[in-house]
Amino acid sequence: MKDSFVFLADGFEEIEAISVIDILRRAGMPVKTVSISASLQVKGAHGVTVVADVLYDSTHFAEAEWLIFPGGLPGATNLYDFAPLHGLIRNQIDSENGRLAAICAAPGEVLGQLGALKGEKFTCYPGFEGKVEGGIHEPARVVTSGKFVTANGPSSATLWALEIVKETLGDDKATEVASGMLLYPKSTQDAVNIFG
Repeated sequence: MKDSFVFLADGFEEIEAISVIDILRRAGMPVKTVSISASLQVKGAHGVTVVADVLYDSTHFAEAEWLIFPGGLPGATNLYDFAPLHGLIRNQIDSENGRLAAICAAPGEVLGQLGALKGEKFTCYPGFEGKVEGGIHEPARVVTSGKFVTANGPSSATLWALEIVKETLGDDKATEVASGMLLYPKSTQDAVNIFG
């Protein structure tokens, strides 16, 4: 299995970032956290500092499984303002098997402003829909469309991560991981119902 990458910028939403890292690793997916700055230490929106695995400038992203973007402010804005990500995102979209995931402000702030979600269904934190030109907004917790998995905010971070697992390794693996976390679903659809 190829590496997936979670991109961290100062001001990232901690719950969204840590949840997806933890859940993908529980599923056995290789995940690296990437700092877009010159330091491995990245400070979250609520003052939690994490140490990323790698720096953007020293990492090779060819044939990535997933490019994953937590939300949070100003984290999502900082990701969008980091110009090298623009080409990487476009290359991932154009690749045969590359996929992308974004949550909270990131579907609008990062993917939407690049036109990546044009013609795709998506969800995001309320108020960021207007940044997604040509996308089809759905008021749901998690939306899968084509190469994209998007989610609406911190309370949906677990479901978002489980959907990424499902899209990569199948429903049985996602259900196994969810059950190990005491969600006790019979399927990932049941996991969604647990949260409303």
